[in-house]
Amino acid sequence: MNLGKDIPSAMEESNTVRLHGTWRSPYAKRVELALHLKGIAFEYVEEDLNNKSPSVIKLNPVYKKVPVLVHNGKPIAESLCIIEYIDETWKVGPRLLPRDPYRRAKVRLWTTLIHQHVK
Repeated sequence: MNLGKDIPSAMEESNTVRLHGTWRSPYAKRVELALHLKGIAFEYVEEDLNNKSPSVIKLNPVYKKVPVLVHNGKPIAESLCIIEYIDETWKVGPRLLPRDPYRRAKVRLWTTLIHQHVK
């Protein structure tokens, strides 16, 4: 049993942010944009989708694709989930989603629609 599996290693700084992506991925670019809008410092790791790194496979074992955001050693996959995580975790900078639940649901509806048709 590994009780510390979700705890970052001693080598990792607290509050480190790393984004694994590729220049040709619109999904990675929207996460990158969200990080910039919030003013969050991050390390960008360019991945080769034709030769996936062991990091991508380990960090996103379900889909084995980018983007993957790693915050304090904990990976988050799927761009829309990552953007919501960014908005909920960092209260600095502009809000990415409205506070009002109805307006937030409307934004998610349009985001999902665009996500399904722009690939």
